[in-house]
Amino acid sequence: MKIPLSCSDFTFPLLPHHAACQLIQLIGLKGVDLGVFHQRSHLQPDHLRGREKAAAKELTNRLGDLGLTVSDVFIQTGANHRERAANSPQASERKAGYEMFLSALEFAVACGSRHITGLPGMPFEGVNASDGLKLAAEESSRRTAAAKQAGLIYGVEAHVGSISPTPAAALELIQAGEGISLTLDYGHFIYAGHTNEEIHPLLEHASHFHARGAAPKQLQAPMKENVVDFPFVTQSLERRNYPGWICLEYVWIDWEGCNRADNVSETVLLRDALLNTNTAKPVS
Repeated sequence: MKIPLSCSDFTFPLLPHHAACQLIQLIGLKGVDLGVFHQRSHLQPDHLRGREKAAAKELTNRLGDLGLTVSDVFIQTGANHRERAANSPQASERKAGYEMFLSALEFAVACGSRHITGLPGMPFEGVNASDGLKLAAEESSRRTAAAKQAGLIYGVEAHVGSISPTPAAALELIQAGEGISLTLDYGHFIYAGHTNEEIHPLLEHASHFHARGAAPKQLQAPMKENVVDFPFVTQSLERRNYPGWICLEYVWIDWEGCNRADNVSETVLLRDALLNTNTAKPVS
């Protein structure tokens, strides 16, 4: 496989950040996806704000010593997905979220990243679905334009519980906005019972890709139970000369059973499966 592989730093949240990056380097990967999650990651928006360039220089110096490149910066603006959501019905919340995004964008530029990821927003009580989608599309389009002006690509991760929880809803978001691309994670859709064939059309809209084992009712599954068709994914991306990374994104959080995996072992198994897609065939 020709597509480069990265790993998220939030795969190993119990380690100090430098140790997490060292482990990524020891696993043999060249890229690191940085999580910038409000109150719940090694790097946090409040810690970066006002010192984006200095923080980026400190980090990239350390990563350079390990031979690692920043492959993505993933900004999450709240302690939960509703706080400062991109499509919040409250203008003040949207404004605060956008300001956090701009700070993360400045940091990503200074880190040398070519990509930044964010979330589309959530359903809100009292807001009908079409209005919620419209706000999500407007904000995603605004962030896409800001990233483009800065020389980066912005990808939206449609996810479980978001305004775009299905492949059809993710496509609707793309079509409702301008220039929107996806940080695509099959796991969120497989978990909800969608088939690989339903998800495949989204590949042409992917600017970044999150990979981990998944199965129906398992947002994160060990590779021996994985049903994501990684051979089709990698071959399809290669055919369209996909310019981005595939991030190995096992996570360790107390949500949807995502703290039950041996992240080191599963990351290595996933790495080997992607490098040799003959061994990445999904469980039938």
